[in-house]
Amino acid sequence: MEPKNQQRVILSLFFFLSGVCFSTWTSRIPTIKTTFGYNEAELGTILLAMPISSLVGLPISGWLVSRYDSRVPMTAAFVLLSISLALIGLATSTFMLVAAICSYAFSLRILSISVNTQAITLQKQFDRKINGSFHGLWSTGGIVGVGISTLFVALDVRMSIHLAIIASLTLILTLFSYRFLLRNDRTTSGNKLGLGKPDPYIVYLGLLVFFAAICEGGMFDWSGVYFREVVNADLFTLGYLCFMIFMTLSRFASDRLIEQIGMPKTFIMSAALVVAGIGLAVLFPKFWTALIGFCLVGFGTAAIIPMTFLLAGFSKKYSPGIAISIIATYSIVGMLVGPPLIGYIAHAFNLRFAFITFAFSGLMLVPVSQLFFRHQKSQES
Repeated sequence: MEPKNQQRVILSLFFFLSGVCFSTWTSRIPTIKTTFGYNEAELGTILLAMPISSLVGLPISGWLVSRYDSRVPMTAAFVLLSISLALIGLATSTFMLVAAICSYAFSLRILSISVNTQAITLQKQFDRKINGSFHGLWSTGGIVGVGISTLFVALDVRMSIHLAIIASLTLILTLFSYRFLLRNDRTTSGNKLGLGKPDPYIVYLGLLVFFAAICEGGMFDWSGVYFREVVNADLFTLGYLCFMIFMTLSRFASDRLIEQIGMPKTFIMSAALVVAGIGLAVLFPKFWTALIGFCLVGFGTAAIIPMTFLLAGFSKKYSPGIAISIIATYSIVGMLVGPPLIGYIAHAFNLRFAFITFAFSGLMLVPVSQLFFRHQKSQES
């Protein structure tokens, strides 16, 4: 097998494992809410720990990928991620839970920057687009993670055992696969942040990620709660599972879709699907209508992150690692604002009303994406 193909396979495994770990945690949020007896506002406050810790990890991750080959921080982050996931399941107090979530989010941020730096570097060795398939495998891992969670919930398996199993498997596979990852991808230029006038190219991409993060992150954290408390479904992970399935289908299709209709139209299509899906789930909160709505939202949100990260790799001002780090800041702010905001709005009014926030975020993708492509065109001309 060619080295680049071998590296693609191993990197795909890391994206897959990251998706498994992330969906394992998020699918157990309703269990945590019940176990600790949190209301919506309290749960929203607990969820603030993730974006805050991610924000702390941002400058560290940018420094690491500029100083070392990205495989080094990526592997270290995966080891810490596995340990943190197990500790979430073992938490017996709010303090222990928040500490474990902070550690988990910190490692996840370093992992996200380094794994996407590897993906963009590897993309440049291929004639066709492959970046969407990496994110598709992340979503596939998410489906597997939610599927395992659904099975364990149905079998009444304790959360501590569930998370420990996933953490152990992830740790073993990470240590085995490290030696096969892409080497010598450290960039020597574009590694310093400019403190002057913001680069519009990066700002527009950041805003696109910001609105996508509000929608995507909020769906990760609140879809299970919505299905249990609004739709009244006993198996509350089904809505999240279908959301993840359609995210996966969209991401595998995104490379071909972009080649067929182009990125500008793909952004508009994504926005339309998000608005339609949320509208269906909010106006008709029955099992099948909400399920179809979540499927549409999953298909709509999925392509935004791969497209923006791929475009970030072509920044004329920054290296791929630094560009992704800056854009990820917007993503973290979206995560910081989104899930807690949903919790507070739900506590003040109701969860159905709070989900309208996602429709607004999806709608904002249209004007921001148009402004970005207009700016890109003016740069090229």
